[in-house]
Amino acid sequence: MTLRHMIIFRTVCEAGYNSTKAAKMLHMSQPAISLAIKELEENYDVRLFDRIGRRLKITDAGQLLLQYAIHICDLFKDMETGLREWDSKGILRVGASITIGSQFLPGYVKDFSDINPGVDVRVLVEQSDLLEKRILANELDFALTEGIPHNEKIISEPYMEDHLCVICSRDKGWQQGQVISREEFKRQRFLLREHGSGTREVFDRVMEQAGIHIVPVWEAMSTSALTNAVITGLGITVLPYRVVKRDIDEGNIVSVEIDGLDFNRSFYVIHHKDKLLMSSAVKFIDLCKQGGEHFKDIRL
Repeated sequence: MTLRHMIIFRTVCEAGYNSTKAAKMLHMSQPAISLAIKELEENYDVRLFDRIGRRLKITDAGQLLLQYAIHICDLFKDMETGLREWDSKGILRVGASITIGSQFLPGYVKDFSDINPGVDVRVLVEQSDLLEKRILANELDFALTEGIPHNEKIISEPYMEDHLCVICSRDKGWQQGQVISREEFKRQRFLLREHGSGTREVFDRVMEQAGIHIVPVWEAMSTSALTNAVITGLGITVLPYRVVKRDIDEGNIVSVEIDGLDFNRSFYVIHHKDKLLMSSAVKFIDLCKQGGEHFKDIRL
């Protein structure tokens, strides 16, 4: 079987299992499309589609082949792009979770672009779980996330240590660095990041390990919204220390410790296990690991 067969099969599926429409998309005849599908079925001795009247319905074997066809076609496209952009010119597709995207990624991109102006860095900032889907669909070269991926096809590597801290309103009588019991902690009104975020995932994991059940009164994607809600005394939240450090230093909020609970975590670089990272991606990841320092001596 050839790449041509994979492209034809994938196109038929993406055309709604309509071989006539796929033929138009590929500028081929409809009989040529049907012949390619027949050759695939005979080669693997499986039925890829059930023919119901004049309509095609994909079988379980067809669904499996479609997964491979998408991956094979995308790998071939990556190979062509990589070879044509061997001089490190081209597009670098970077994903980042919301915290990393708002706090760190702008600096990473600026430092990288100052040295490598020929590389067009395109960024997507969204929840960690959505970034995983983009990685699996080959829509990103790699991503920077706050949580460990949940799919075995994704490789993760920690690149920076971080920790979450519990922040409270100073007006409510809390003191900076105060240690409170788990019982007192559980009685608070919680303002938390949304499900799917790396920050929420760490919080939920720590709570589960401690046997604590929390029902938040607020959920938000914005760390600023949560911090402002804490400042006004609406409750407490758990956010990355790097995000709230300025407000702590300025006395707008205080951070407290919870007896026996540890919110340490890592930031991760993730990419598909079969993804061949181009030199531009490798150098960008090096920048992230170094936090921008010493990177100005590294050129593509």
